[in-house]
Amino acid sequence: MNVNIYKSFLTAHITKIVSLTDEEVDYVFSLFEMEIFKKKEFLFHENQFLDKHFFVCEGLLKLFFIDKEGKEHIIGFAIEDWWENDFEAFYKKQKTSMCLVAMEKTIALSITYSNYKKLVSELPKIEHFFLEKAYSGFIAAQKRIVSSLTTNATDRYLQLIRQYPQWLQRLPKSQLALYLGVSRETLSRFNKK
Repeated sequence: MNVNIYKSFLTAHITKIVSLTDEEVDYVFSLFEMEIFKKKEFLFHENQFLDKHFFVCEGLLKLFFIDKEGKEHIIGFAIEDWWENDFEAFYKKQKTSMCLVAMEKTIALSITYSNYKKLVSELPKIEHFFLEKAYSGFIAAQKRIVSSLTTNATDRYLQLIRQYPQWLQRLPKSQLALYLGVSRETLSRFNKK
């Protein structure tokens, strides 16, 4: 497996926001570990300490939690060029309240909390990069909350296919239905329209 492909992929992702010298690229990449997860393999489960932050190079991840009644609630999906994590557990160094599972074979780059802290303290522009990524994530989360509170299921479905058309080909209908908060039958009716 050619790790230089993933090094280039991470570099292209970061340099959309900040510039890096060749030496900085080498240093940044040296603090990451490449990991391969099989389909249905968990990156982490609920109620464990989490010391890694994941960047998806290839594949698809699902972040979710199970409520007290045993019902699954999907927080989100992460595809190539996205970061995913139980952010509260990672940043506060506490146990996870969510689970992260590979929906496809997934190749991810992970960085430990200590390497993350080292990186942002030694390269302030990387801290700026992560801050910009956090802003984007907060904005997306707020939009999803507003959408779930103010739009009907049909409009949420239409927003999803506009925003993430690749999900329709890569995710089972049952997972899309859970994400949208509708039954699979309702989702099937949307597909016929």
